[in-house]
Amino acid sequence: MATDIKDTARAVGAAAVMRLLPARPRLLALGEPTHGEDTLLDLRNELFRQLVEEEGYQTITIESDCLMGLVVDDYVTSGTGTLDEVMEHGFSHGWGTSTANRELVRWMRAYNDGRPASEQLRFAGFDGPLEITGAASPRQALTALHGYLSTRVDADLLPCTGETLDRLLGADDRWTDPAAMMDPARSVGQSAEADRLRLLADDLVALLDAQAPQLITATPRDDWDRARLYGRTATGLLRYHHWMAHTSPSRMTRLVGLRDQMMAHNLLALAERGPTLIHAHNGHLQRAKSTMRMGGMPLEWWSAGALVSARLGEEYAFVATALGTIRHQGVDTPPPDTVEGLLYALPEDRCVIDAPRLATALGDTPPAPRVSPWFGYSPLDPAHLAAIDGIVFVKDVPQIGTDVPQI
Repeated sequence: MATDIKDTARAVGAAAVMRLLPARPRLLALGEPTHGEDTLLDLRNELFRQLVEEEGYQTITIESDCLMGLVVDDYVTSGTGTLDEVMEHGFSHGWGTSTANRELVRWMRAYNDGRPASEQLRFAGFDGPLEITGAASPRQALTALHGYLSTRVDADLLPCTGETLDRLLGADDRWTDPAAMMDPARSVGQSAEADRLRLLADDLVALLDAQAPQLITATPRDDWDRARLYGRTATGLLRYHHWMAHTSPSRMTRLVGLRDQMMAHNLLALAERGPTLIHAHNGHLQRAKSTMRMGGMPLEWWSAGALVSARLGEEYAFVATALGTIRHQGVDTPPPDTVEGLLYALPEDRCVIDAPRLATALGDTPPAPRVSPWFGYSPLDPAHLAAIDGIVFVKDVPQIGTDVPQI
């Protein structure tokens, strides 16, 4: 069996990944089992550079706020703002402090400089405007969508005025109260104003769709795409806030599922643009059903990757990253009877593994699941191997601050 596993290992690179797939996918998902390690982001950067140069990929999207990501895209395509401003205002979840993310943005801007728009690289966030402590106000998305339509369609077709939206939205801190995540009574998501806003958002999105033939030809394609993003985000946020105010036992299951559903809708829109590299946690990209415990309660839902894979088939590919050690987080050498332990025994520090072939080599008795001593790291589930197209294995993740090659 060890020989079979070694036979599946290849040096990490775009060519090795593509050899695992039947054809170039529109969406190539590279997962990571933990966040905050620039070593993994540097590897992502290098893979994206190779995909650009060798496979014609032009877009990268990461697990970050989709509206904030527009700031990054404006910078890499047209130089709007400064790099410091972009890193501060273009990322959510603390991603803007990452040296590797900064290097990615710098490289994309340098690559695009002097190139025509059709050849430029693009950046996108595909997460909703959501944080662990709650969700954003729907104001930005709703008002931007209304503003786009109000300057392009007859006024009598609009379901409301901008003033009406402003009155119904009220103060933004009503929507962003962090106490609402644990206390439904603190959420405004089922207030009369929120219910009215959901109907108006639905009408605005329907109007955008109904006027598509005119809008697509009369305005730049990027403007149309952004209007659709505002519509998806407005309706998704209002739906999320509605369930934040719910008191049923399924409340948290619905919330985690809605987040991945918003992610999936953004990814499907990016698939229309062309070949895209996705980078996010393995749990958001896997085809198998996602599970976790929150507040002692087991949750199950379909991830963004599962939803997108169901729609795109072979045009979606998922490559999971697996790790040997993260010693500075207490994750030491993996037990030899786990998937990570078997891969750790290989001579390579980094390699690409054919996951379905590995699953076949392991036979009917999969290895034992690895148990992480640190909550921030999620080992591979051996039962999911056959549903993964490939594995990028990194033997050791050094502490941040080591000398790591960057693009």
